[in-house]
Amino acid sequence: MNALTRDLIKLTKLAEGAKASDPFRQSFHLMPPVGWLNDPNGLCWFKGVYHAFFQYSPFDPEGGVKLWGHYTSNDMIGWEYQGVAFYPDQPFDCHGVYSGCAFIEDGEMYIYYTGNVKLEDREDYDYINTGREANTVLVTSKDGMQFGRKKELMRNTDYPSDLSRHVRDPKVWKQGDTYYMIQGARTKADVGQAIIFESKDKLNWTFKSRVESAEPFGYMWECPDYFEIGGVKVLSASVQGLEGGVWEHRNVYQSGYFTVEGDILEKYALSEYHLWDYGFDYYAPQSFETGDGRRILIAWMGMPDCEEYTNLTIEDGWQHCFTFPREVYVKDGKVRQRPVKELEKRERKLEDVQALQGAEDFEIEGCRTCDLTVSGIKDNAFRAVLGGEMILGYREGRFEMRFIDQNKTSASAGRGLRYAEMEQIEDVRLLVDVSSVEVFVNGGEYVFTTRYYPKSAHIRVDAPGAQAEVSAII
Repeated sequence: MNALTRDLIKLTKLAEGAKASDPFRQSFHLMPPVGWLNDPNGLCWFKGVYHAFFQYSPFDPEGGVKLWGHYTSNDMIGWEYQGVAFYPDQPFDCHGVYSGCAFIEDGEMYIYYTGNVKLEDREDYDYINTGREANTVLVTSKDGMQFGRKKELMRNTDYPSDLSRHVRDPKVWKQGDTYYMIQGARTKADVGQAIIFESKDKLNWTFKSRVESAEPFGYMWECPDYFEIGGVKVLSASVQGLEGGVWEHRNVYQSGYFTVEGDILEKYALSEYHLWDYGFDYYAPQSFETGDGRRILIAWMGMPDCEEYTNLTIEDGWQHCFTFPREVYVKDGKVRQRPVKELEKRERKLEDVQALQGAEDFEIEGCRTCDLTVSGIKDNAFRAVLGGEMILGYREGRFEMRFIDQNKTSASAGRGLRYAEMEQIEDVRLLVDVSSVEVFVNGGEYVFTTRYYPKSAHIRVDAPGAQAEVSAII
């Protein structure tokens, strides 16, 4: 342990000693002890325990140098904070332990991440092409708690020469007897793509190929992920630089996926880009496989470089959380998402609104955490109002999430309108926490996620002829 590590440990303990606390702390969503949280990292199921690492800046709720915080869980519901796993304490990661993954094999956890180095003292400094190093780093563990020495595996000179200095976020999988690593990249011509490396030993990696759309699509593909589910091959990426058309009324950056026809390692074709989430606060998703074979997706419930809206928790010393873990599944050939089944362990049925066949509307008062499903919706007639400020509903061929007041000091904290076009809605599921809402439409074919800061825990639903079931989450 070097002097920098020792000092960072002391400073982190001092920061965490403040213990962030305010009325908007979440109940069942993972959030930072204090300070700033962004990308989920190293998600995995290892020796019967779920591990979630996260980008962490304990010293400043508006971000700063990135560490890796670490949570563990037995059920993906209750999480225990295990402290900081990795500090930016080596020459190859001195300005941040950036995003990466966990790969599990033979009773060992392999952590791959991007070590960020900023070169702002260079006379030819340029943010894109000269101003940083993006180094691929490996750390291993036999128990998921104690970690070995960091090993620098690759640096920018090991990546294709037509790429900018923006290469990051490794995700590893095994196919046959070969290991593959996908990373996000930005070319010198400002085109986003993913690049794939291969290895026989998980240590020595060589460039194999690149994955790109038929036409340029954004200038950077962050946090790439590749997996197969229900016979569908999925390439996930958080794309920066989408402008014009449908993107004008979306988030500043998008997180979605392509389906892949053919072999992503050889000859392939990418589908159109599908959004994982149509709400305000969703970025940098990462998936992993559980012990029983489910594909779980967790994302940062936040948005980088967003001037449109903010979060009211900053003044209380913390910001952001993760989405609730979602199972990715395929139904009728479509990729969908739903909250993991483990949530049922935390739920208690509210007897007074379990079944409302034929009811015109109903209200829920005083429940700050609940799981509400409205099914059998007729003629797209659905409207819900949360906290008197957020409206969910269908009109003019689209499902909308909108706020009445868009002032940055209101419940919306500046958020306005998000929507998805669809022909009809059949069911809507709301996962409501103290300061967040996740909305699953049509069995999770469409999902909307947002933070919000209501003054009351009141929910009113109008869905004539539909059925409703609601549970408190305790």
